Amino acid sequence: MSDSDQLNVRPVRAIRDDRPSRPDSENGSGHAETRPIPMLWRVFAANAAVFAIAFAALALSPVTISSPIRLVELVILLVGLAVMMLVDLLLLRQVLAPIHRLVRTMEGIDRLHPGQRAVGFDRASSETVALAQAFNGMLDRLETERRESSARALAAQEAERLRIARELHDEIGQTLTAVALRAEHAAGQGGPERRDLAELAEVVQQSLQDVRRISRELRPEALDELGLVNALIALCSRVTEQSGLQIHRQLEGGLPELSPDVELAIYRVAQEALTNAMRHSKATEATVSLSRDDGALVLTVADNGQGLPEHVTAGGGLTGMRERAMLIGAALAIRSAPGVGVEVTLRLGLHGKT
Repeated sequence: MSDSDQLNVRPVRAIRDDRPSRPDSENGSGHAETRPIPMLWRVFAANAAVFAIAFAALALSPVTISSPIRLVELVILLVGLAVMMLVDLLLLRQVLAPIHRLVRTMEGIDRLHPGQRAVGFDRASSETVALAQAFNGMLDRLETERRESSARALAAQEAERLRIARELHDEIGQTLTAVALRAEHAAGQGGPERRDLAELAEVVQQSLQDVRRISRELRPEALDELGLVNALIALCSRVTEQSGLQIHRQLEGGLPELSPDVELAIYRVAQEALTNAMRHSKATEATVSLSRDDGALVLTVADNGQGLPEHVTAGGGLTGMRERAMLIGAALAIRSAPGVGVEVTLRLGLHGKT
């Protein structure tokens, strides 16, 4: 196992999970919070203030209106009307500002970053507060349903991977082994077809190795038998053997015990990141780091490639990584830039902190 030097990880975007408090709830000091004023009365108050100012100006000003009205008096009335309308517009804009802010918040919600909520509307109108609470409740239900459906889909996928891996290993692997042994035995008997049989045995042996490699990729045996760190070491070695990609390992020992689902999610994220570095980023070197940082477990996979093409960043591979991160409550950050390479950071809070 290599040393525990950590790779510099860019900060992961914090996600606020605050909720706007209910109008009738109590704050931390034990005092009941002020009930939000309905929008009807807010608009009425703004217009009433404008009318009151206009009434006071007409009542207290020395301006008189002649009949027929003179030009200077008409100009004064038009200026007063314009000022009154401007003041009314400014007051109404302030009253309706929380609604526009709520709309922008709704439009900015990213389904791939759960935990975002509409916050900061406690002093808005009762209708805006109710709308924000209903929107947050809808997000709660959608995220719960998506998390459950994603968990079922990934569980079914892993079960199918395990079934195929076992069939490859137990059935096709044994068949290829038997064919290779028969070919080697026949080649050892001599005869005119000795060379062809030796070549056949070599091809079958190579096919057997490919079958075993695919089986390990479908379901990593090292993860079940030796743990996460040793499984990552085996993964790095296998990727280097297949592609020639030089991988630097910075895997910290003595990590806390994790559940099998969490270990599998971390392993799959590292596997997908290395696959992208090998196939799409055109990297020659990569670094895999696993360490603890401020009460969290941080996995970082960075390469020196050319970045990911647009069709890859919008594809299912990165979406699958985000889905796995969401299921275990981790924060995932992916940075890709042309000529700079790709950096994938998975941050899992060990005590509910990400």
